[in-house]
Amino acid sequence: MATLSDNELRSRAAEFARTYAAETSERAATQSFYDDFFKIFGIERRSVARFEAHVQKLDNRAGRIDLFWPKVLLVEQKSAGRSLADAKVQALDYFDALQPHLHPRHLLLSDFQTFELLDLDEVEPPASFPLAELPANIQRFDFILGRQRRVFKDQDPVNIEASELIGAVHDGLAAAGYSRDQLDQFLVRLVFCLFADNTGIFPRDSFLHYLQERTEPATLGQQLNHLFTVLNQTTEQRSPNLDAEVAQFPHI
Repeated sequence: MATLSDNELRSRAAEFARTYAAETSERAATQSFYDDFFKIFGIERRSVARFEAHVQKLDNRAGRIDLFWPKVLLVEQKSAGRSLADAKVQALDYFDALQPHLHPRHLLLSDFQTFELLDLDEVEPPASFPLAELPANIQRFDFILGRQRRVFKDQDPVNIEASELIGAVHDGLAAAGYSRDQLDQFLVRLVFCLFADNTGIFPRDSFLHYLQERTEPATLGQQLNHLFTVLNQTTEQRSPNLDAEVAQFPHI
């Protein structure tokens, strides 16, 4: 599956929001709604999740989960105007009835015009937003693409262990034949980016996320050079088509 940029995901989410802006009926539109929702991420819904999944509730009554992706996502869908609080109670009833090895991490409640997303592994409150704001919130669904969600947390100060790691990077590059001037420039840039990521110069943890999600061993040097080039450009000098993941970094 091709990697989709954040810009492409937001564009697809905006088109989805326009398509379903007037949708209200659970019975008529749930399946097309979620088939198209998964297509935002380049995924065929039937390859990962099923509709109307049967479950035997704890009171021995039969129930059907509107959409279920084992271990990942449980959706409870309502028609427009129906209570999402009731939907949450129903979703949690289904969750409790599932065998533990099938428990999903995320619950999604919706009435077409509002989304409420719960991450059951986190203590923070649910994310709630209208359909029109889906593009701005699309990264909350990174788990659909198998991406680990960014969790902002305090970092330890630079310490001896971090210094030793930077030293190991230096020694490895020196052994590969890089000159002292090249090494000095690269390491100063790298340490600055790590500092900026933790002090508010960059959006919080954005450099960490860039390394984790946008690089791999074969392309690490190329991607870092691309980022360093962008950091060296003013807003006016940057391409208007620059990926949002990179464009968020300020001119340094």
